[in-house]
Amino acid sequence: MMIRTTPSITINDYEIGGGLNYEKPTSDKVELHIDKAKYFAFEVNDVDEYQADIKLMDNWSDDAGQQMKIAIDKVILGDVFADAAAENAGAAAGRESGGYNMGEAGAPVSVDKTNILDVFVDCGSVLDEQNVPDDGRWIVIPAWMNGMLKKSDLRDASAMGDNTSVFRNGKVGMLDRFDVYVSNNMSKVTDATTTKQATNCIFGHKKALTFASQMTKMENLPNPQDFGQLVRGLNVFGYEVIDPNAMGHLYAQRTA
Repeated sequence: MMIRTTPSITINDYEIGGGLNYEKPTSDKVELHIDKAKYFAFEVNDVDEYQADIKLMDNWSDDAGQQMKIAIDKVILGDVFADAAAENAGAAAGRESGGYNMGEAGAPVSVDKTNILDVFVDCGSVLDEQNVPDDGRWIVIPAWMNGMLKKSDLRDASAMGDNTSVFRNGKVGMLDRFDVYVSNNMSKVTDATTTKQATNCIFGHKKALTFASQMTKMENLPNPQDFGQLVRGLNVFGYEVIDPNAMGHLYAQRTA
């Protein structure tokens, strides 16, 4: 699959009577390989189906779909952080200033309720120095960091972009231009120096990453060796970081 990226348009100085120079924007093409696949397969025995107080096949198929989403999320979130631009990661992040600590192996950023807002602001500043648009920004954080966010000084509802404070309704909304998402599927490691668990969080803009997924096969088959049905599904997918400058990597650990 070929993905076209958005070209950068040149801005020129204008002088009366000086004429206009028209450029022909060219979109670079990035090839998205749909080269990964995951499947599920289970059997439903007729005796179990008849005795159950729920529709086993439907119930298990729904669960298989949810587990498929989780499995694919783990693959993507566990990989793409490494493709963020070098200026958007590490202890001296920031294309212009090099003044933001995003953490690195041996020295993760320690996050607690007193500094989590500062961490979010720094992530936003890293993207600012790459001239990333304000609209369409996102950040993915682990559940423990979301807990820190709720315990922080977010007393002003306007900070999260809604009419109710995050402390009162537990909603994860928007913060410093980021749509905030919570996931337990990010890459987690035990840092060799601190011996504590650190999480590879990602943040960026919608133009940074492309993804395609399709459930290509979903079949119910008679079990040739028993009474019942065989259920199986195949999901193919692919993803690609197409603009590394629009994505950042935060290597963080929870402060005890």
